[in-house]
Amino acid sequence: MSRNRARWVHSLKLSIIIPAYNEAHTIEAVVRRVQAVDLGCVEKEILVVDDGSHDGTADVLKGLVGIRHIIHDRNAGKGAAITTGGRVATGDIILLQDADLEYDPADYPVVIKPILEKRCEIVIGSRFLLERPVFFGRRRSPYLSHYVGNLFIVLLTNLLYGKRFTDYEGCYKAMTRDVFAETPVSANGFEFDNELLCKAMRRGVRIEEVPIHYKPRTYASGKKITWRHGLIILWTILKWRVMLI
Repeated sequence: MSRNRARWVHSLKLSIIIPAYNEAHTIEAVVRRVQAVDLGCVEKEILVVDDGSHDGTADVLKGLVGIRHIIHDRNAGKGAAITTGGRVATGDIILLQDADLEYDPADYPVVIKPILEKRCEIVIGSRFLLERPVFFGRRRSPYLSHYVGNLFIVLLTNLLYGKRFTDYEGCYKAMTRDVFAETPVSANGFEFDNELLCKAMRRGVRIEEVPIHYKPRTYASGKKITWRHGLIILWTILKWRVMLI
């Protein structure tokens, strides 16, 4: 590592934005896992945006130290919570983290490495580079329709934007603060990521994909995304291919 790049890495801060809606059962564990990640010289800033929860999430967050807790009086959507967190983030790199236990913060070093090495401005975490879900046997996934829908989203996005990525719907996205600020997103829901990436791809922002770990939870455990969100995501992908940005 060159002396100039070592100095740059030493002064970096990572802002981790965690949108949370009714995640009282998991939010503390998520925050603890984020706090436990060793990023070396990179400083961490943890921003939890409580998006109008009514299950006690706010009470859990009040008992946690080492985080910045922001409250939405009413539920406005995952995208709205990310936008709120982004407005107050002070880090050089912004990383998105879900408030459940589907993703492992131990993947952070892999996710931010391409940005630290200045190879790109955005990193996408792919759930399918390490392992594809199986739909038979004892370890079969119950989410065949989700997987098929995700494949369609990937194929359509790659076709329209000339890319070859394997996953656009994984939680982990990391980006420089400049790119986040220069890519305004109007979406308030789960389609926030898609609008941001579609706009970034049209602008020619450098993007890399890295493998991440994934353990899906059930709807009984709080999983929120449904086929209706998938339709909105598809419309978002189509819309931002032709609309002015």
